[in-house]
Amino acid sequence: MTSVQGPTVGRRRLRTALRRAREAADLTQELVAASMDWSLSKLIRIESGAVSVSTNDVKALLALYRVTDTALIDELVNLARVARRRTWWSSYRDTVPTPYASYIGLEAEATELCYFHPISVPGLLQTEAYARTIVPVDGPYQVAPDQIETRVAIRLTRQREVLGRPDPPRITAVLDEAVLRRITGNVEIMHEQLLHLVTLGGSPNIDLHVLPFSAGNTTVNGPFVILRYPDPADSDVVYVECALFEDVIDRPESCGPYQHAFERLCADSLDPAESLDFIAKVAAELR
Repeated sequence: MTSVQGPTVGRRRLRTALRRAREAADLTQELVAASMDWSLSKLIRIESGAVSVSTNDVKALLALYRVTDTALIDELVNLARVARRRTWWSSYRDTVPTPYASYIGLEAEATELCYFHPISVPGLLQTEAYARTIVPVDGPYQVAPDQIETRVAIRLTRQREVLGRPDPPRITAVLDEAVLRRITGNVEIMHEQLLHLVTLGGSPNIDLHVLPFSAGNTTVNGPFVILRYPDPADSDVVYVECALFEDVIDRPESCGPYQHAFERLCADSLDPAESLDFIAKVAAELR
């Protein structure tokens, strides 16, 4: 098993390894929960990665699963230790939806991010004024007025932590033309946002693609992000954010359709150079 850099990837690897060890021992979740004197829900949450697990519990589980490889035991115990580290977003877990908190952790450790956004600019690419304007104030994920600045602060911190790190991720973003044409906030805010996109698009690690109206209808109606990692042990993850729900999808068979859809969207979009010219043109129309 290879090294791991952060708590989110560590927890993903640990839950996968523990589940495989249980299955190799031919033990059911019910039997393991009873043997550990746990509720079944606790084991389910551990194997889903929803909660962390102590190093002592990892050792006890591996003993139950008859794992004797000392190197593997040490590696999994270390993963448990890494997965319990506090991060800058740990203090916000009680103030944001659980899928969003999970996404922040996944984003922080990803080496490639592939966005499709038909409605708004992706969070990492937003200006502060734009970010403040689109914080939801109604609907199922409405943010209380006293939490708006917290949400904006989280978004700006994400930008600093992800885009400002020594090894920023490769970003490919497909933006529907509607994202550029819709006046979000006011003309000044939108003009600033478009110029910001042009600047970001000049970065060596960021490719922007505009999906023009002339491309016709697309069968993909909602935004999603594909997150990729450098180690083959860490499969792709998809984060879906719609009007009524947010979800993190990390089952390879469920991520596949999003990967194929993204490839088609890129093929139907303008190339990066054409896209930057297009965005600059729309910005000029606002002055």
